[in-house]
Amino acid sequence: MGNPSKFQEVLQEIKKLFTWSNLKGLVMNPGQVYFVAFFILLAELVLNIIIVERVPYTEIDWKAYMQECEGFLNGTLNYSKLRGDTGPLVYPAGFVYIYSIFYFLTNHGENIKFAQYIFIGIYLILLSLVLRIYTKTRKVPPYVLVITILTSYRIHSIHILRMFNDPVAVLFLYASLNFFLDSKWYLGSLFYSLAVSIKMNILLYAPALFFFYLLNLGLKDTVKQLMLCAVVQLLLGLPFLIVEPVAYIKGSFDVGRVFNHTWTVNYRFLDSNIFENKLFHLTLLTIHIFLLIIFMPMCIKYFQSYCRLKYVQRQVQPQIDVKNQENKRKSKLRKDIKTTLNTSTNQEEKLSKEQEDFINSFEAVLQKSSDKGGKKQLKKTIDNKSKQHYSINFDVLSQLFILPMFLVNFIGIVCARSLHYQFYSWYFHTLPYLLWSTNYTVIVRFLILALVELCWNTYPSTEITSAMLHICHLSILYGVFDKMSKELNIASKVQ
Repeated sequence: MGNPSKFQEVLQEIKKLFTWSNLKGLVMNPGQVYFVAFFILLAELVLNIIIVERVPYTEIDWKAYMQECEGFLNGTLNYSKLRGDTGPLVYPAGFVYIYSIFYFLTNHGENIKFAQYIFIGIYLILLSLVLRIYTKTRKVPPYVLVITILTSYRIHSIHILRMFNDPVAVLFLYASLNFFLDSKWYLGSLFYSLAVSIKMNILLYAPALFFFYLLNLGLKDTVKQLMLCAVVQLLLGLPFLIVEPVAYIKGSFDVGRVFNHTWTVNYRFLDSNIFENKLFHLTLLTIHIFLLIIFMPMCIKYFQSYCRLKYVQRQVQPQIDVKNQENKRKSKLRKDIKTTLNTSTNQEEKLSKEQEDFINSFEAVLQKSSDKGGKKQLKKTIDNKSKQHYSINFDVLSQLFILPMFLVNFIGIVCARSLHYQFYSWYFHTLPYLLWSTNYTVIVRFLILALVELCWNTYPSTEITSAMLHICHLSILYGVFDKMSKELNIASKVQ
């Protein structure tokens, strides 16, 4: 019998896509996030356009951002004199430059709708970077990402309706993480430093990143990466540092800034006097350091495993590539021979009686063996040989890098002096990953996600929602600690 035509092969592949096992995989299999990612991005594009066109814009910080940038564009380089309706400028120089671009693009900040469409683009780029991380790590099932991302009211409000600078900083952060996953160290460091230059909260990742540098690059190259980060900050801040260095440093990196109790999401149950007390701030800082001391040794072990396995990848991958190229050449040679044989068979050429007898007897043998599955097995063996491809999924190693990074940032959020509504963007897209890094049941994981979303959607926050948010955060932290410690304990026994 002849080989099936190209059309039949394509038709067969299309039918495979709609089999129950394949459709189930698209929903449940973390390894197939890349198929669902396109749907999520398309759905988000449509959803965000509907939000912009249907939901009224409410002014919060956009006007103040424009006023601060207007002062800079008018020639004011003394940071203490850059102000808006909400108070003095408290973000680093990267923020000023980026929002100055927005100032020009939106007719001095007046064209709000166009600004919202710019932020739709920012959010879609951010989301594509997040989904790339989830695709590489293969940790979270696709349906979880669909439900979590598409249903968050607060996260869409932060990105599209309010146009805070937090999503812009987080965008650069996720870009840097993707570069680090691709071992593009200098680009990773550059984008990380740019993220810090937009908002200081990105420094929450710094403890984990420092050890990641050290274990992968060694001390000498770690110093180079840190120097790059420092040079970026220096160059961006140079115009302001030259004029009034103290004002710039104090204004853009003010770690002692007192937050307004009115906007707090996580400490509504505290009296404002306690909330603003320096002793309370020092207590939270102490707890933050204590938690880092507990978790950092486990994070370091994850980084060490990542480093070792990356070394194995560098050794093994070239051999796999050579073997696949060899198989590809053999497959092409078989195809060429088959084409030549088919061409010669199609020529009008009379066979001798001996040739006809041989073909008839050969077909009879094949017919007999097909009754026992022989022909099917022979065809399967030939197909397997021609389609054989060697591969090892090294992308899964990304889990050993991403979990510590997300975890250290999350610890900083747990210990934050105050969380305002826009701060939800700091860790929203990491929550599914953290929860699927616990041993909790799926029901418990979704319950925690729903309660966290409820807390952030309650405005103004209440004593109950603030307390509930802390309970959810501590539950996630304990769950991750429990699973990490058990996994490392098993790994130590294997070694």
